Amino acid sequence: AVYNYAKVECKCHGVSGSCALKTCWQQLPVFRDVGDRLRDRYDGATEIKFNRGGIKLVRKNKRYNKPTKEDLIYIDESPNYCLANEETGSLGTVGRMCIRNSQGMDGCNLMCCGRGYNTFKQKLVERCNCKFHWCCFVKCKTCERIIDVTTCK
Repeated sequence: AVYNYAKVECKCHGVSGSCALKTCWQQLPVFRDVGDRLRDRYDGATEIKFNRGGIKLVRKNKRYNKPTKEDLIYIDESPNYCLANEETGSLGTVGRMCIRNSQGMDGCNLMCCGRGYNTFKQKLVERCNCKFHWCCFVKCKTCERIIDVTTCK
């Protein structure tokens, strides 16, 4: 997910933009892209088991295609992330912030595992109306606003 998507980046050095010397390096992909690719592979992972002799790994369900070198495979089911589990170190999702109307992974319906959510008001203090002053600093005001925060029950 990381190495296969690294790109070669180059920069030229020289007088007036000439390329008398060229320096190249491998640039890692954007971290978000790496995460998205891993998530896609996780969602499509293939469950496997050992054959009767216990030597070879085989697909548990033959209806699915054989996994490629790029695919993820697993032997044990993932733990239930909804509940706290000391053994796995999972804290569960109780008290975790979620986005009420989102249909994605950050949405309360999915993240709260059907338990519902609480909504409360919170005062947010942030910098605002920032202006650049010559030279060389930025001056901002402090603004307060009330926001709705939702957390899993």
